[in-house]
Amino acid sequence: MKQKLSESEWRLMMLLWEESPLTISQMTAAVHEATGWTKYTVISLLSRMEGKGAIRHEEGGRSKLFYPVWKKEDTVESETRHFLDKVFHGNLGLLVNTMIGAHALTQDDIAELAEIIEKAKEEHAE
Repeated sequence: MKQKLSESEWRLMMLLWEESPLTISQMTAAVHEATGWTKYTVISLLSRMEGKGAIRHEEGGRSKLFYPVWKKEDTVESETRHFLDKVFHGNLGLLVNTMIGAHALTQDDIAELAEIIEKAKEEHAE
């Protein structure tokens, strides 16, 4: 994945990752209440996303059917790396310390992080 998604494009990608194919009308209905977007806004975003290669469409009778091209896992990993490099210069410790200092981690989050660290230790020990 070479290009990044805007926040608005992310909203539509999440819909397509959850369920696809979707039509313009289905996507507009799904986001209209939260965003106020009309079908013309959705069409504009979809056009940009197709230009980036993130999605594709097929003619489906009276409506175009849209599908994600980019895999969710790859896109999330790429965006996460970009964010960490941009904000924390790749320093994961600084990110975690910032979250701890802001009391942004719940006990469940801390337990999940501990499990992830243990798993990483096991994988690197092999």
